[in-house]
Amino acid sequence: MPFSLQEILETVRMVEVEHFDVRTVTLGISLRDCISPDPEELAQRVFTKVTRSAARLVPAAKEVEEEFGIPIINQRISVTPIAIVAEPAVAAVQSPEKACEVLVGLAKTLDQAARAVGVNFLGGFSALVEKGFTGGDRALIASLPEALGSTERVCASINAGSSQAGINLEAVRLLARAIKQTAERTRSTDGSGCARLVVFANMPGDNPFMAGAVHGLGEPDAVLNVGISGPGVVLDAVRRLGPDAPLDEVAEVIKRTAFKIARAGELVGREVARRMGVPFGILDLSLAPTPEVGDSVAEILEAIGVDVVGAPGTTAALALLVDAVKKGGAMASGSVGGLSGGFIPVTEDQGMAAGVRRGALRLETLEAMTAVCSVGLDMIPIPGDTPEETLVGILADELSIGVVNHKTTGVRIIPVPGKKAGDTVHFGGLLGGGPVLPVSSFGCSVLARRGGRIPAPLSSLRN
Repeated sequence: MPFSLQEILETVRMVEVEHFDVRTVTLGISLRDCISPDPEELAQRVFTKVTRSAARLVPAAKEVEEEFGIPIINQRISVTPIAIVAEPAVAAVQSPEKACEVLVGLAKTLDQAARAVGVNFLGGFSALVEKGFTGGDRALIASLPEALGSTERVCASINAGSSQAGINLEAVRLLARAIKQTAERTRSTDGSGCARLVVFANMPGDNPFMAGAVHGLGEPDAVLNVGISGPGVVLDAVRRLGPDAPLDEVAEVIKRTAFKIARAGELVGREVARRMGVPFGILDLSLAPTPEVGDSVAEILEAIGVDVVGAPGTTAALALLVDAVKKGGAMASGSVGGLSGGFIPVTEDQGMAAGVRRGALRLETLEAMTAVCSVGLDMIPIPGDTPEETLVGILADELSIGVVNHKTTGVRIIPVPGKKAGDTVHFGGLLGGGPVLPVSSFGCSVLARRGGRIPAPLSSLRN
């Protein structure tokens, strides 16, 4: 469908005035043809495949950005879950220590490949453990602190729950320990290694956003997925309505705005894919905020009508926003996928951080908000002395929301070493910064010790 002159002018306004950009074009690469029982051969195959497949990613994105005038902020890569790729190499070694060495070495190889092609993040240091473990899965989880502590661009994601399988509580317990150890391993940067680790329920295999991007097993050899942005565009549209517009009119304006954002984002993604000679995959509709003023999901919720994000009405406003964005995006594109929700990260959204500082937004409120969006507890700094058992409870609570409601939820939480509630952290760049949130002094040590698996809900038998 060709673009009208009015659409072109609106796009120019979105870019120049309202902070619109394409947040990421992410190239998914299958590494299944790289599998080898020899760790050195595996690493060499992985490096060669990634650098060869992604050689044109950054140049093609820059060409399209200059030609279309729409900023493409990040170029990224996702790969086949590494626990699967490394399984034969892990099986060939004689001890858990050697298995960890294999995984850490592969993480460093991926880091070098990402640096060689000029991308800022590479996702897929991942495992799928919602129902149990293989040797590769256990080795990858055990390697997380050293792998994330010794790399800069590698991102990890673990699927520990699904609506079909329930929640692997033993995996959750191991991941809580890995999160604590990763924070300590990256103490000099306030535990920033945890910002590259997500624990999921119902993890999608086509998500272009970091840190949870992974190239799913049902995907082609290579595919380009795009994640759009646009909170500033939606915010401007809602503000122009004024405070007296009824909520159904607010929803309609958001829907129409999301349509325009999605149209522009898919145009960019398809053109980058064409120039690279790979198929176009999906368009992720998620509104991705930044620490910049005016580029905030929290400010949209406040423009809809809550005094400050976290106040009563916040979850209702978020539900309206996410639903309208999905409806508008689905009208604009037949290739919607990924997360396609509303991102509510604390440190990456200055409005969310402000809500925490004002005492309106707490961990419990954020958890309630995740029931109506497809992201979860995201970029949340908590005190470094938070007990491991409490982390198990936080993870299990959030995954349960996803499992019972048949939706994606995730947790990206950072126990900041040496920090307490109310202190401030600064991660820089898109990771932003903000206050450390308090955590309940009540725990769940008995539940955390039980292990086993929380069964899937009865609705898992629908097939």
